[in-house]
Amino acid sequence: MPRVKKAVKSRERRKKILAAAKGYRGGRRVLLRTAKETVERALKFAYRDRKVRKRDFRSLWIMRINAGAREHDLSYSKFMNGLKKANITLDRKALANLAATNPEAFAELARIAKEAA
Repeated sequence: MPRVKKAVKSRERRKKILAAAKGYRGGRRVLLRTAKETVERALKFAYRDRKVRKRDFRSLWIMRINAGAREHDLSYSKFMNGLKKANITLDRKALANLAATNPEAFAELARIAKEAA
């Protein structure tokens, strides 16, 4: 059998890790072992935070809806309950957008929610 040399593949692996570590400071950018640890840790955070981002946005939308509802003497839960009883099926992202950008439309929704509750 012919002799196998692994230089090309191992260099590719090293270059891939060091390319991912571009922009890091000090040895984290240059030294392979440190760069590998840092890149693996960064990838773990990236994976976790893709899930966390969804939670963060939902809580932001709820805060915005609550602030808009409070202006019309409603709590968030009573506002959402009123909308549900009135068969208005807007998601929280759309409601938060209305609360922030279109107060007139949100006021109308608040009026409907009050009547339905």
